[in-house]
Amino acid sequence: MVRMLEGSGEVMKEGVLEKRSEGLLQLWKKKHCVLTGEGLILLRPKQYLEQYLHQDTPPGAKHSCSGKELHFGDMKTVDSVERKGKHMYFTVVMADKRELDFRCPQDAGWNALITLGMVQYKNRRAMEAVQSSRQKLAQRGIGTGFHHTGIHNTA
Repeated sequence: MVRMLEGSGEVMKEGVLEKRSEGLLQLWKKKHCVLTGEGLILLRPKQYLEQYLHQDTPPGAKHSCSGKELHFGDMKTVDSVERKGKHMYFTVVMADKRELDFRCPQDAGWNALITLGMVQYKNRRAMEAVQSSRQKLAQRGIGTGFHHTGIHNTA
């Protein structure tokens, strides 16, 4: 079961991306993708049809499904963006150094939206870490405000 969709808020984009297989032939395979605030879900088109078309779930709503999950916390960067012919090619580099190659129609904007989602996710996590640190300091009775140092600017 894909965990990231259950508490991730709204779907940012949904549609078809092509992913290059990691096998010997490295063929391009179509995947139905769902981009959320937590990451990217990859489904085989047949799997998508079986799971989504037999549910009463409206488009853009939270889904619960099985598929490959690329969590933003595990992504390092979106790299190697290149336009060739009618396609945009890009690589998602994972924290474990795996590189996943994708392509989509040039006007689809997947690479930009994945990058934006990843940046927003990491910013949220950084803000949560700061808030958590401040709460821990406050619980210990340590002030977190700016302290006056007694130094004055006399220019």
